Amino acid sequence: MAAYQMSASDLAEKAALAALEESAIPRDRVSHIVLVTCSGFDAPGVDVALIQRLGLRPTTSRTSVGFMGCHGAINGMRVAKAYSDADPAAVVLLVAVELCSLHYQYDWTPERIIANALFSDGAAAAVISAGPSDGPRIASTFSEIVPDSQDAMSWKIGDHGFTMTLAPRVPELIESSTRAPIELWLAGEGLSLSDVADWAVHPGGPRILDAAGTALGLLPADLDVSRQVLAECGNMSSPTVLFILGQQRRAGRRGPCVVLGFGPGLAVEAALLV
Repeated sequence: MAAYQMSASDLAEKAALAALEESAIPRDRVSHIVLVTCSGFDAPGVDVALIQRLGLRPTTSRTSVGFMGCHGAINGMRVAKAYSDADPAAVVLLVAVELCSLHYQYDWTPERIIANALFSDGAAAAVISAGPSDGPRIASTFSEIVPDSQDAMSWKIGDHGFTMTLAPRVPELIESSTRAPIELWLAGEGLSLSDVADWAVHPGGPRILDAAGTALGLLPADLDVSRQVLAECGNMSSPTVLFILGQQRRAGRRGPCVVLGFGPGLAVEAALLV
């Protein structure tokens, strides 16, 4: 945890500064911070450090979304949407930061080797408000726990760092359990799968992307950005989907976009951006 305490705030600050600069919203308008992290603990933590380093108001409200894994940024979006829906003047700084490399395991089992090879460090941020913006709006979010899947994926505190458990059947669970609930959720928003222009699917690994693509009937091009981010940055856990959204935004994509991630539960989490 000492390494987390030394480095997490630095990464989070860089990401937050970039997001604030892109948004062109003055720092003194930030009313809330939503911090997402699952790779370390510290109190006072990164949220307090951000208020001090960025010169935010000392009355800035803080909420931590902790230990939710790879879909944590989507949970953070849900919290940010709730704040902005409740108060049209709210400006929410969403920051996701992870130092997964602190938890590399000295173990030669295939499961540990794969986890060590996939995971990496990173931070990303977004500014969310109900005011006028040229960026996307969070229209809706979705959450479901797949039945009888608690043993499929876990993230636990062990004697030598946090340990990831990823069962071989996870891709099969995603392939068999994703399409129907996502279709039902989108139908409630007046959309079908074919209406979704962009997909920001968390790249838990190549097989996870393959399973999600098969389940949803996606074209290879629909997952190109997810695969690119995985190849260039690795699986950074919670910040990863924000990296994907950033790439899509810079490419001029405007949605509708579904952000989709999977985590311990086995949980399926999604957000619709329009």
